[in-house]
Amino acid sequence: MIGQLEVFVAVARYGTVGRAAETLNLTQPAATWRLQALERDLGTQLFTRTARGMRLSESGRATLPYAERAVRATHEMRAAIAAAARGAAGRLQIGCAPAIGVYMLPEALVQFRARQPDVSVAVRTGHSEEILSLVLSGDVRVGLVRNLRHADISSRLLAEDDLVLAAHPGHPFARRSGVTAAEVREEGLILFDRTSSFYEMTQALFARAGILPRIAMEMDSVEGAKMMVAKGLGIAILPAMAISRELADARLVRLPIDDAPAIRRQVYAIWRTDEPLTAISEEFLACFEGGRS
Repeated sequence: MIGQLEVFVAVARYGTVGRAAETLNLTQPAATWRLQALERDLGTQLFTRTARGMRLSESGRATLPYAERAVRATHEMRAAIAAAARGAAGRLQIGCAPAIGVYMLPEALVQFRARQPDVSVAVRTGHSEEILSLVLSGDVRVGLVRNLRHADISSRLLAEDDLVLAAHPGHPFARRSGVTAAEVREEGLILFDRTSSFYEMTQALFARAGILPRIAMEMDSVEGAKMMVAKGLGIAILPAMAISRELADARLVRLPIDDAPAIRRQVYAIWRTDEPLTAISEEFLACFEGGRS
């Protein structure tokens, strides 16, 4: 039907079947057949044939605005489909852990927006298990989480980040080249968010050393713990990505724990295996990886 309407609109515009066929890259017999088929379908004659060309009938004039809207909508639909296929338009739905959303995601989105200004972005945050549920339910298309395994999920390693001991420049530890796990225990730690993987990894570090850390203060976020350290209220094991600016500005110092292994957290992209990544999602992940290189 849309091909027939395109011929009808073109004939109305140019006044002859021959000119309409030329603009639509059709043969004249093919254009004539489509126009006649449309008239049969509608049960009316759309044009009056004259020696000078084709003139709209009363039925044709009544039909034309609807046909023009249908043709225009079809062209817009095709353009939108093509744009979505090449990642030039659409909607990007992301789910990520809070720290990733604050410290990693913004730079990736700056790059992504520069490449795809017409794509709208929606971000949901939650712990990795919550993001997994959102991906499985289809509420988000891509999740940025720690390493999780699920039979219905595909994943890809995107980035790695260290957990590091941070202290205020005025803290006694700041004058040291390194400290021991036992010294950290005696000092007491500012911990954050018992439900996060960061908390689990911090506990595991001391468990491997056979030490139970002493908790000096608890916060509910990385940002809160960082602010307490920056005010000189204690020390904390924090994601390196969260304190990069403070380290550069000498507002915090980073200290190795000499007798403890380095803690590295990996960030993965996850998506439903039965819903392969779209061009838009692939473009975003490329920006995320580029922002970490």
